[in-house]
Amino acid sequence: MRAILSPLKNLELDPASQDWRRAGLAACTILTLYRIVLFLFDQTDLFVDESQYWLWGQNLDFGYYSKPPLIAWTIRLFTELGQSDSIFWVRLPVPLFHFATALILGSLARYLYDERIACWVMISYITMPAVTLGSAVISTDTIMAPFFSLALLFYFRLLNEDKARYALLAGAMAGLAFLAKYAGIYFVVCAVLAAVFMSKARPSLRNGLLVLVTFVIVAMPNLVWNYLNDLSTFEHTLDNADWVRRSSSDLDLKYLKLAEFFFSQFGVFGPILFGSLIASVYKARETDARILLFFSVPIILIVCVQALLSKAYANWAVAAYFGGTVLVVAGLLQERFYRLLSLSVWIGVVVAVGLPILTAIAYHVSVDGEKPALKRLLGRERLSQELIEAAKENNADIILAAGRDILADLFYTGRDAGFVIRSIRPRGRPTNYYQLNYALDESTPGQVVLWVAGRPTVECDGETIEPVRTLTTQGGAYHGGAMYAFVMDRGCFDG
Repeated sequence: MRAILSPLKNLELDPASQDWRRAGLAACTILTLYRIVLFLFDQTDLFVDESQYWLWGQNLDFGYYSKPPLIAWTIRLFTELGQSDSIFWVRLPVPLFHFATALILGSLARYLYDERIACWVMISYITMPAVTLGSAVISTDTIMAPFFSLALLFYFRLLNEDKARYALLAGAMAGLAFLAKYAGIYFVVCAVLAAVFMSKARPSLRNGLLVLVTFVIVAMPNLVWNYLNDLSTFEHTLDNADWVRRSSSDLDLKYLKLAEFFFSQFGVFGPILFGSLIASVYKARETDARILLFFSVPIILIVCVQALLSKAYANWAVAAYFGGTVLVVAGLLQERFYRLLSLSVWIGVVVAVGLPILTAIAYHVSVDGEKPALKRLLGRERLSQELIEAAKENNADIILAAGRDILADLFYTGRDAGFVIRSIRPRGRPTNYYQLNYALDESTPGQVVLWVAGRPTVECDGETIEPVRTLTTQGGAYHGGAMYAFVMDRGCFDG
C-alpha cells in the first residue's frame, strides 16, 4: 500500500503516469472504508431530517412535503438490501455516494487535464470539509453529488465531441440530480449562462435541446406529483425564499446574513480551496477552466443574494464545488502551488479522520463542560424511548406531539412499538410533513392520548392536568429545555 500511495509524495512524477490513478483510488478507498467501519461505533442518533427521510422511504412516492424523492428511494433500497432499518444501513449510502463522486470528478479531471490532476481532485474532494460532515449524516446534497458530477462529465464530452448520446446522458443525470435536490436545477442555469457568454460552451442547437428535453422528462414525475399535491414542495421552497412573497417595500437587506454565509464557505469547501476559487475568477484563462467557473461562481452568487434577502444555510451552495474542485486543483497544480495544495489536503485529512472518532465518543466530548459537542445528534432516541415507556405504563393508544423534531424520531424509534403517532392538527396550511400526513383527526384510532408539551401543566375542559412523567432533556438536542408527558382523553384535542 505504501508503494501505491508513493506518488503523493512525488509531485514531479510524470502527470500521465498510471501510478497517479492507483494512488488516488487507493486513498479514496482507504478513507471510505474508514468511514464505514467507524459507523459501527457511532453513538449519534438520526438527525430530524434523516428520520424524516427514512419515513418517506416507507411510503415510496414521486415527491414529498419538502424534498424530491431520490433520498427516500435510496434509503429504502439500502435498508432492504441490509434487511435492517438500523442507523448503519440508513447512513451507509453516504460514504459510498461520496466515493463514487470522487471517482467521477477524477474522470472529469482526467478527461480535461491529466492523471496527476485527477488524483488530487479525487483526494481533495473526498477530504473536503463539507464531504466529511456530509459523510456523518445522510442528506440530499450527498445523493445529488454523483449525478450532478456525471452531468458535468457528460456535458464536457458533449461540448468537445458533439455526440447526441452525451446530450442524453447529461440531461438524464441533471434530471436525477434534480430528483435528489432541487439545487440540481443549477446545472441547467449554469449551462445556459456559460453558453450565453462563451461560444465554446455552446453545444449544437439539436444537442442543447436534447439536454433540456431529457432533463425535463427525467424530472417530470416529481413535477407532476407537485401539481397533483398543491405544489407542496415548491411552497416549502418558497417558504425558505420568503422574500419572493414580500413586496419590494418590505425587503430588508441582511448584510450580516450575507457575510455569515460567504465566510462559512471557507469552512464548507476548505479555506485554501475557497480562497483559490475566488482567485480563479481573475486568473482562469483556459476555455475549460472558464466553463468550470460558470458551473461554480453563479451558484455561490445566487445563494449570496438569497442570504442578503432572507437567509441561507452554509450547504446551500455545495453544488458549486463539484466543478469547483476540478477548477481549483487544476489551477494550483498548473501554477505549481504544490505546498498549498498539500496543506489543503492535510487540513481536510485531519477533519476527515477526526470527525468519525468524535461521533464514536459523542457523549464524552463537550465544548463547555456541559453540552456535548454533537448535541444536535444526541438525546433524540432517549426521549422517544421515554415517551414509549410512558405510553405503555399508562395504556395510551396515541402518542401526540407538536414538534417536528420529536415526531421525526418517534416514528423511527417507535416503528415497532405498536402505538399510533400523530401530530396536532395545524391551523391553516401545514408547515411540515407530519401535519400534512399524520395530523390527529376523526379517522385516527384510539382514545387515550399521551401528549408531549413543554409546560408543567395543561388544561382540558377547565381541569388542570399534571404530567405523568418529566422527560430527560439534558445532554442532547433538547438540552436546556423542559418537556413533560400528559395522559389525556382524545376529546381534549377535538375541534
